[in-house]
Amino acid sequence: MSGFIEGEDRNQGTLFPERLDDYVAEDNPVRVIDVFIDDLDVSGLGFKAAPAATGRPGYQPKMMLKLYVYGYLNRVQSSRRLEWEAQRNIELMWLTGRLAPDFKTIADFRKDNGEAIRLVCREFVMLCRKLNLLSDKLVAINGSKFKAVNSRDKNFTRAKMKRRLQEVEASIERYLDRRPDIMRTRRATVEHPFGTLKSWMGATHFQRKTLPRVSTEMSLHVLSYNMKRAINLLGTEKIVATIRG
Repeated sequence: MSGFIEGEDRNQGTLFPERLDDYVAEDNPVRVIDVFIDDLDVSGLGFKAAPAATGRPGYQPKMMLKLYVYGYLNRVQSSRRLEWEAQRNIELMWLTGRLAPDFKTIADFRKDNGEAIRLVCREFVMLCRKLNLLSDKLVAINGSKFKAVNSRDKNFTRAKMKRRLQEVEASIERYLDRRPDIMRTRRATVEHPFGTLKSWMGATHFQRKTLPRVSTEMSLHVLSYNMKRAINLLGTEKIVATIRG
């Protein structure tokens, strides 16, 4: 049949192959990840990059961090899925220099560098302040819910819970009567971001277990959310120009 747009023959050779950079547009968000992380002084953030027991050198922390930030920005949190994407995704090939760590190496990087990753999240918040995306007054809450087992000496009877609920309701009423401006600020600055984050990452659970690992995962989600919002508001090129400054 004729009359359709035809693709190129996959067996056709080229004399001058295209550069990998040609596949990544100038306004592609992946360029923000690349420039932001390249500009970081990771030596002062505490990243661990020890060589393997066999003596094989490890991957650069910046490259691993780019891999994770790209993954969370595109809802690819699993280390196994990141391994697959690094082997087939052109944007990731461009971002990592065609390096493709195995899933165990990827997972260990997140596990061993929780505090450093949280500091990277802070660094991007500082960049947002430099870009005038943050006001002087910020309100934040922890909207996460976790299952827990209560000890016997700290549990509550139905009567105790009823009294406690009445006290909380009375406190809320007093608070609303006195400070409606604070509640308006809270709704404007907190509820939408945390609601979006819950919807984005799955509102029912975290993939990691134990508080430090959950904190690391949450930091990556927050960093990705802030980056996505900054790109939507200002555009890739302005952010890249500001970082290169």
